[in-house]
Amino acid sequence: MEEVEATLAAIKASNLNAFTYVDTDAARAAAATADVSMPFGGVPTAIKELEPVAGWPFTEASLVFKNRKAAITSHHVQRLIDRGGVVPVGQTTASEFGGLNVSITKINGVTHNPWRHGRTVGGSSTGSSAAVAGGLVSLATGGDGGGSIRIPAGYTGLLGMKGTFGRITRGPHAFMRPHTVVCGNLSRSVRDAARYYDVCAGTDPYDPTSLPNPGGWEAGLGTHELRGRKVAIVPNLGGVTLEPGVEDRIRAEAKALIADTGMVEVDVAVEPPNLAAQWMMGNLATLLSDLGNEWPKCAPLLTEEVAVGLRLSQSLYNLNTAAAAEGLRVEANNVMARAFEQVDFIIAATNPGPAFAADAATSSSESSFIDWAKSNEVARYLFQGVLFGVRMAASAAPKLPAALLATASKRFPDLVNMGALTIISNIYGNPAVSIPAGTVDGLPVGMQVLAPHHQDALLFDVALAVERERPWPMVATPSS
Repeated sequence: MEEVEATLAAIKASNLNAFTYVDTDAARAAAATADVSMPFGGVPTAIKELEPVAGWPFTEASLVFKNRKAAITSHHVQRLIDRGGVVPVGQTTASEFGGLNVSITKINGVTHNPWRHGRTVGGSSTGSSAAVAGGLVSLATGGDGGGSIRIPAGYTGLLGMKGTFGRITRGPHAFMRPHTVVCGNLSRSVRDAARYYDVCAGTDPYDPTSLPNPGGWEAGLGTHELRGRKVAIVPNLGGVTLEPGVEDRIRAEAKALIADTGMVEVDVAVEPPNLAAQWMMGNLATLLSDLGNEWPKCAPLLTEEVAVGLRLSQSLYNLNTAAAAEGLRVEANNVMARAFEQVDFIIAATNPGPAFAADAATSSSESSFIDWAKSNEVARYLFQGVLFGVRMAASAAPKLPAALLATASKRFPDLVNMGALTIISNIYGNPAVSIPAGTVDGLPVGMQVLAPHHQDALLFDVALAVERERPWPMVATPSS
């Protein structure tokens, strides 16, 4: 009861804008009857607003569903309550429909980074990261379809674990496309993240991709031999341009980890194709399903980047585009498979740089195609006219959209740089963890470690080795 009252007071006093809804009465009632012998018994916990909780608002961070309430609770959250014993206190902000790694939406406004007000938290698990790093709660749910756990964890100095695809259920409404989304959490410690897997992992008949839970995640911490395991250090995985200071920080942290554990650095080229644009196009099929009859009349309510993305997808995504994307996906899978035949781990940056401006609509500092498309009414109409022309031309030249998308990806880096360091592990489905790796210009950066499929437990021990030798702050250390 004392803990939940302290949590509610901290949320009320916070200027981070991490929460969209706080269920004060239910939280107090749950705390009063909490079984503290359970794994997370009585722990106040935040729920990302993209996951439904029966009776709570279910806006998916969009004005389109501003007045909608959830009729069900996601199975992931229900396990956290039933098996973990958490006290759900409220919902945290997310980027609209989880589509961007930024911390601003039309419905919620700006969520701020607890390390520096005015800087982003990233997304889409925006408020969850801000709430944990800001000391409002100790635990929060997250989801990762292209980096949405790891990206904000990297920006806020938290541990962000994306498990092997299927590790935690996405039921009861588990879309089969784009076959990349993994549920999980934002936490301060390796222990908490491992215990979370003990509670939430396992098969679910409502999610046919869900995996069996071998158990023993927390009990097995520190039991895996890391000495002699091979590591490739590839800070700019996917060919992403890193900001000054990031590569040096990642290399220093990686070499310290290797020295601490007795692992062996090997020189292996890992150059997967950048699928960010193709991933975005295919991913939006689930958004169209979600919007149903609301699209396109709901376009003015959407974040303009989301609306532009939908229109792009409808014009550029056809059978030939899908074929090109599948070819790239097979190529990416083969690149990663060949790499993991030679090494046990790949180490990269989590984000290209430290947190950018909190009110930025995209994570790219480049002049953006999307910026042009939404700049004024004339540009909007021109943009829609161009897309209509593309749709018409595609009937005669079906391969045109795929060619245009490839060209646009090269011409406009914002289409491919958002989450490009993280998306490869969603495409390939392997586990990857963002581990706090110190700061650049006073703001956190994350060291991302990738492992082969089903080697989640090894990643926990890699993170544990860092945590033991170079502990990270439990909460943000604000800087100006």
